[in-house]
Amino acid sequence: MMETVNLFLFVVEAIAYFVLMVTLLHFRHRLGLGVFLTALGVMHFMETYLAAVFYVSLPFGDVSPGSSVFFSGKLMMILMLYLQEDAATVRQPIYGLFLGNLLTVGIAWVLQVHQPLQMSTGHTPDVDFLKEMGWLMVWGTALLYVDSLGIILLYEKLGEFFRRRVVLRFLISGFVLLTFDQIGFFAALHYFLDVPIAAFWGGWKAKMLAVCLYAAMFAVYEYRIRRIGAAGSARSISDVFGDLTFRERYNDLLERTGRDMLTGVYDRTRMEMEAPLMLLEALKQGSFATVLIIDADHFKDVNDGYGHLQGDEVLKAIAARLGTTLRSNDRVFRFGGEEFVAVCPGTDHEEGLLLAERLRWTIATSVKTPDDRPVTVSIGVATADEDGVDFTAVLTAADGRLYAAKKSGRNCVVGRSGVVKLS
Repeated sequence: MMETVNLFLFVVEAIAYFVLMVTLLHFRHRLGLGVFLTALGVMHFMETYLAAVFYVSLPFGDVSPGSSVFFSGKLMMILMLYLQEDAATVRQPIYGLFLGNLLTVGIAWVLQVHQPLQMSTGHTPDVDFLKEMGWLMVWGTALLYVDSLGIILLYEKLGEFFRRRVVLRFLISGFVLLTFDQIGFFAALHYFLDVPIAAFWGGWKAKMLAVCLYAAMFAVYEYRIRRIGAAGSARSISDVFGDLTFRERYNDLLERTGRDMLTGVYDRTRMEMEAPLMLLEALKQGSFATVLIIDADHFKDVNDGYGHLQGDEVLKAIAARLGTTLRSNDRVFRFGGEEFVAVCPGTDHEEGLLLAERLRWTIATSVKTPDDRPVTVSIGVATADEDGVDFTAVLTAADGRLYAAKKSGRNCVVGRSGVVKLS
């Protein structure tokens, strides 16, 4: 009966930990990433202490919630942090924990020089315990560093075989690295604290169960929450500190940096910085990203026939139609002259073709020269990862299809299978 109760509590603890930490991660743009990282770090002492001395009986063995629930959860949170940020962000909590634990050991050695007073009966300072826990935490953090590198590299490697099955990659990565961690950390527990070998298998089984629970909740978050609520969570809020540090002015300056002065869309320099990252993020999440190259047809005739000022007005009108037709998470860049590039994350090739055709039709029916003649565009469409896994390759494929659209008579969209629409 008690084993069943403990198992129920085990599952509740895992769910509560995941929900709390993912909430902090999801709203990191509002709360600040430091809130998530601090919450991730402050549990480290408790995890190590529980792994050393606190065990409960489950139907499959004796386990410590500190190791099986909370440390396992921390490693899976680090993988989720990598998926939503990058490796440079992931290293911050790991380095911080490692240095903090070394500091704990150092302070414990220094404290031995003191002659402490006993201020209350039964509460004698235990410096040896502090040193012992400090070394365990140092060893645990060193393992965490290796675990974090390993789980990220394995997740990426599995992408070669299961690119769009992010949950399966998440699950397998957790199984493999937490098995490695169980071997490494249990060796220290057995050496320092003489924890019996029998606890190894119970702890391993508990970690595998925890990975299954975290993977199931990750699937719910990934497909039901994050993709629906990403736009809302990305908006920052201001507070008194933001006002005092001119945050709004800074954000406004950042937003205006990299803008094309004529059309108001982002310029080529901004494209070269942001577009590769947008494709990388989409592929990392197991999704697609489609790139459109839009070129105004016979634009030289517009400049020659009506003057460059009228040509500028045509480019502004095209940019305006792109802005109103594309989705909120798409980005438009002026590639040069009369060419624009649209990057559409989370959009497969068929969706990209439909979007491009809607753009072509919208411009052809609403943008006109001064004598009321329609302005048309030709569009080339390419999609990652089917046309390449980096932005340069996908852009090159889209550019080749734009050239094919020009050869096909203009005012059309060309994708992987050829012309989509010819007027």
